[in-house]
Amino acid sequence: MDPIDEMSEVLKLLSDKTRLTILALLKERELCVCDIVELLETSQPNISQHLRKLKLGGLVHETRRSQWIYYSLNLESRPYLQTVIDQLPSMKEKLVGRANSTCD
Repeated sequence: MDPIDEMSEVLKLLSDKTRLTILALLKERELCVCDIVELLETSQPNISQHLRKLKLGGLVHETRRSQWIYYSLNLESRPYLQTVIDQLPSMKEKLVGRANSTCD
């Protein structure tokens, strides 16, 4: 894929508020689907669809731990995105009191 085409596709992924919010949350730490569902107060299928798109776009990693899948940022191959991610508002307030996953 042409680098401009790839960059265009990645930036399209960021044009969705929910996906951008998920990336802002993952900037703070890895989370599982149930954590993101609770934090964004939306449905599990909705969050799963957004995570699927982010994974297909190569923006998130997934790691399986028993029955749960945890997501984290994957920006190594796209350093230009780090600047965008750095500009996202902090989600630390939303994560206060959530030291561990609710999925366990």
